[in-house]
Amino acid sequence: MSRSGKDPGTRLKTAKGRTASSTRWLTRQINDPYVQKARADGWRSRAAFKLIELDEKFTLLKGARRVVDLGIAPGGWSQVVRQKAPAAKVVGIDLLPTEPIEGVTIFEMDFMADEAPAALTQALDGAPDLVLSDMAANTVGHKQTDHLRTMGLVETAVDFAISHLAPGGALVAKVFAGGTDTVLLALLKRNFTTVKHAKPPASRKDSSEWYVIAQGFKGRAE
Repeated sequence: MSRSGKDPGTRLKTAKGRTASSTRWLTRQINDPYVQKARADGWRSRAAFKLIELDEKFTLLKGARRVVDLGIAPGGWSQVVRQKAPAAKVVGIDLLPTEPIEGVTIFEMDFMADEAPAALTQALDGAPDLVLSDMAANTVGHKQTDHLRTMGLVETAVDFAISHLAPGGALVAKVFAGGTDTVLLALLKRNFTTVKHAKPPASRKDSSEWYVIAQGFKGRAE
């Protein structure tokens, strides 16, 4: 305990060869209550709580029948879908390997690949009514570049949703500080009944991540 009576949290001893940034990351992980609760509850990542909290606010999973999880690894969001909508068909995709999840079809491939959209919709055997995207580009340390790379993934997720969602469907996609850019926001508003931004409590306060939630897909023009 500190002199103030407050628990300063667990501190890691500096390990040989460990950088200061990695030490800070490990310390944060050890002291993060969401990380601890995720382990206790059997979730693969603390990110599961982000979807749980978004679902509580926007009722995303009630009645979901076909769900696409873009950037599925390590699988926390699909675990939540399986628990809250056990009858739904779920398909996920990620460049990273993902351990199998019962009831979930997983593709280890690039979502940006031309054949990816067809693979996802064929696995669902129909149009999805919910597209989830927790995708973020690998950071290079340059804020503007990192933002642009991630927004490129967001744009691809939006394009997939508008091209494949069933009428009335919804999209949840990770964005960053500043939210969705003006052009993309206008596109979403043309195609969905409601478009909102939210930062679930499980998102770290020092993180710039937000989520755009677009509900009530209006359907594609014939």
